[in-house]
Amino acid sequence: MTDPGERGLDAARVAEVVVGGRPGRRGSGYRVTTGCVLTAAHVVAGPVGRLSVRFDADRPGEWSAEAEVVLLEEAADVALLELTRLPPGHADVPAARYAAVPDADVVLPFSAMGFPRFKLREDAGAPGRYRDSCHVTGTVSVLSNRREGTLELAVPVPPADVEPERSPWEGMSGAAVWCGGAVTGVVSVHHRADGLGRLAARRVERWYDELSPDALERLGRYAGLPPRAALASAGAPAASRPVAPLTGLPGELPLRELVGLVDALTALPLLRGPNGMTLLLDSISDRIAANSPRDPRLRMDVYGILRTCLRYPGTLDQLLEAVRLLEGPSPELERVDRAAARLAGRHH
Repeated sequence: MTDPGERGLDAARVAEVVVGGRPGRRGSGYRVTTGCVLTAAHVVAGPVGRLSVRFDADRPGEWSAEAEVVLLEEAADVALLELTRLPPGHADVPAARYAAVPDADVVLPFSAMGFPRFKLREDAGAPGRYRDSCHVTGTVSVLSNRREGTLELAVPVPPADVEPERSPWEGMSGAAVWCGGAVTGVVSVHHRADGLGRLAARRVERWYDELSPDALERLGRYAGLPPRAALASAGAPAASRPVAPLTGLPGELPLRELVGLVDALTALPLLRGPNGMTLLLDSISDRIAANSPRDPRLRMDVYGILRTCLRYPGTLDQLLEAVRLLEGPSPELERVDRAAARLAGRHH
């Protein structure tokens, strides 16, 4: 089983995709950001009618939401579903991390979770007929399926193939494939000729070649996909991932351009402490503290400090480097780095 690292697969974010226009049609997905689920395009292609996603079915935390397709790229078999009318009091979730699988002679452990057909259950009481979850662990043979451009996932064989005309893996499509705490692919197809112990998943790094700039922009905006230059390598430690410089940003940016970075910074334990902001400002150029419009509200304070840094070239990178040193490795710091990479990618 893959080590999920600082933050890997979270069962509470695994989505069962229910396609209302086609009774019995199911797929899998993953809540990669607070308002967005990543899945396979063929799960939601064509006339789908009412589309909904369900989390933690028949468990104390169960909830569901209707969804709208905001990205459908059949050539790459990737789709994004925006959740509508989130339940009151829902908790925000950190964006998932993405990584590329090296094109090398390696075999990597992976983890995925979805709702395949062989998990159909009959219950005499409630809830009656349902699909249970399937947590799959196995290995990725990186150099297989090179012509198709997919990841070959070696998986445990289902107990019995009772419907030869249908794959027991139906419904697993759309499940996120995790290697080393990052999403590296999306389950796409079961090639029957490969046997029941193999699945194929579309590779994250191929999106940059297969998708249009508009589709990549939407993947960044809705799903948190970083620019290609900031994409991690599966298995690489967080500290070795490239950090995008922000020295080329315009001196004046609309507030909406800074939302992602502000969201990430205000979630840092460092800045939620009583003296964190003072310690941070003492670690960088004194011009920032002297010229920033300070505010007792953390969010407004961070906005003001970032706007001041933009007026003094190099100080925003200085600020983020101080954040990295003071905060230390953490999921919240990874979110800051991803937000900075997206901001840099939009202006380089």
